[in-house]
Amino acid sequence: MELKDKLITSFEDFNKELKAEHSVLKDIRLEALKIFSEKGFPTKKEEAWKFTSLKSTLNNDFSLTNSNSSVDLELVKPFVLNDTDSYKLIFIDGVFSSELSDINTENGLHISLLSDAFTESQYKESIEKYYTQVSDRNDSFTALNTAYANHGVFISVDKSKEVSKPIQIIYLATGQDQALFLQPRNLVVAQENSFVQIYERHQSIAQANVLSNAVTEIFAEKRANIDFYKLQDDSLNASLIDNTYVEQKDNTRVSVHTFSFGGKLTRNNLNYYQNGQYIDSTLKGITLIGGKQHVDHYTLVSHNEPNCESHQNYKGIYDDSSVGVFNGKIYVDKIAQKTDGFQKSNNILLTDKATIYAKPQLEIFADDVKCSHGCTIGQLDMEALFYMRQRGIGQKEAKALLMYAFTEQVIESIKIPELKTKVSAIIGNKLGVSMDLDL
Repeated sequence: MELKDKLITSFEDFNKELKAEHSVLKDIRLEALKIFSEKGFPTKKEEAWKFTSLKSTLNNDFSLTNSNSSVDLELVKPFVLNDTDSYKLIFIDGVFSSELSDINTENGLHISLLSDAFTESQYKESIEKYYTQVSDRNDSFTALNTAYANHGVFISVDKSKEVSKPIQIIYLATGQDQALFLQPRNLVVAQENSFVQIYERHQSIAQANVLSNAVTEIFAEKRANIDFYKLQDDSLNASLIDNTYVEQKDNTRVSVHTFSFGGKLTRNNLNYYQNGQYIDSTLKGITLIGGKQHVDHYTLVSHNEPNCESHQNYKGIYDDSSVGVFNGKIYVDKIAQKTDGFQKSNNILLTDKATIYAKPQLEIFADDVKCSHGCTIGQLDMEALFYMRQRGIGQKEAKALLMYAFTEQVIESIKIPELKTKVSAIIGNKLGVSMDLDL
């Protein structure tokens, strides 16, 4: 049975196993399943998926059942920010692990499992107001996640609350024998004048194939400030489809950093909707892959009101036969005057077999704007490399320093010190050098 048919026929049993949810969710799930049934999985015939094939990824006999696996803390430590005082939410094969987590929250911060938010009356108003309200309901993977969503995190920050420490969300896959299909869902709401930092990671230590179909909705009310970091450094049998949707109101600042260092196939869909004035949206990323790995970044910033800014800065380094895709779009509505939109994609190909497809786009209907986009694709600067070699720096180290310098602009914008150190260390390890790159 094909995966699409398996998901459709299994939905009834999944629905029966759920606890009694808020009544509005039943219709949302059924509508989402109908959309997925009609659309199915995207193919390369669709313009947005022109350079990314899902055929080999979907050709697995995935288990749709979440297990209650348990793992030792030592297995989780490499994937967590251990030296940072933080809240931790650890999910093992899609199921929350209270033993490995720490969600003893402070006043003004509410962290709940999504399954509890779906069933408990105290969250009813928030679920009805925010859940599925910014996500693209017609997107196949988003619709599928909406139909099956049960495991994940609901985070709400009260008015004028500055959360004192980061929140870590770790999804760990451990399945040994059967391929796993996981569908985590996160909902983040920052009320007026609030601030929060969130770190998310999907990681597989499984021997079997793993496909994660993740959706995150982020809402920033007036004058809210959100920093969101995604670290992707997975095994070669793991694939990730990650849809993130952001809605911003007046005077908000939301930044999303995406670090893609590994995995068989990674697709990052990042969508910003500016529904207010004096908004600042920041999208930054680093991709460093080799072998036959494939990373696809698809971004959209929709400027719907005047006097707003957006800044996109993506750096890519591709080795061996790896493939990268950057498809970025800035949309400016006719009333969105005084918009300042900036988009940049810089890429280095280390071999003749590595490939990058870049498609920066501007769609502007206002006349008083300042928008720009740029894309570069090239190789290492041989003159700079020669200069460093002349001064006694080994070839491998010289190449590593040049590539690190290429990514440093993005690294320097990380505001969690241990995460900055971790990203630098991963880059050093990928480049095969034993030097301190946390400069």
